[in-house]
Amino acid sequence: MRRPDGRAHDEVRPITVQHGYLAHAEGSVLYRQGQTWVLCAVTAEAEVPPFLRDSGSGWITAEYAMLPRSTAVRVPREGRAGAVRGRTHEIQRLIGRSLRAVVDLEALGPLTLRVDCDVLQADGGTRTASVTGAFLALRDAVATLLEQGRIDEDPVRDTLAAVSAGIVDGTALLDLDYAEDAAAEVDANFVLTGSGRLVEVQATAEAAPFEWAEFESLAALARFGVEVILARVAS
Repeated sequence: MRRPDGRAHDEVRPITVQHGYLAHAEGSVLYRQGQTWVLCAVTAEAEVPPFLRDSGSGWITAEYAMLPRSTAVRVPREGRAGAVRGRTHEIQRLIGRSLRAVVDLEALGPLTLRVDCDVLQADGGTRTASVTGAFLALRDAVATLLEQGRIDEDPVRDTLAAVSAGIVDGTALLDLDYAEDAAAEVDANFVLTGSGRLVEVQATAEAAPFEWAEFESLAALARFGVEVILARVAS
């Protein structure tokens, strides 16, 4: 099938990363993957949640939001009408879990790294772009904390990235844009480490159930895609 932007089935959208996008955050990046743009910022706080007090361990948590005109139709600003939506909670927890999977929290010490991911523009894959951008911002924040002497060693034990994959018109595709995601028979998100280990997989049949072989094809695409993404952001 021909993709809307002419990419091959296993091709990741163009990626750009602007480090130090915000002047005051310990780490920040503007992460662009195609027409999905996410601003990720990390704040280091000298406290931890109550369940970690006196443990010597640190914590990483995340917040996620889509700005009102990040999409074709204005998205109402969350929180003004009350509770945050379930999708937002899900993505925030995904980002936090993913980052904690590659960080030694004891080596971080009694600090909380609070990660804010704000989607400036959305064209599919906002949660996966947020995970990747959040990891890059976290790496920058860790470098700042080491330079300031607020931590004694690098607590990051592996690299991390995320990518979407799906089946559209019977074809397995990597890194879906919005039009592809909306038409997908199967929609999946993969979070993997640079060493090739799985952190999280989310895969959903949008209509009929799908076969194991189809899932395996998506997983292979995702592993290749994460390798491509990590190579690009490292350069």
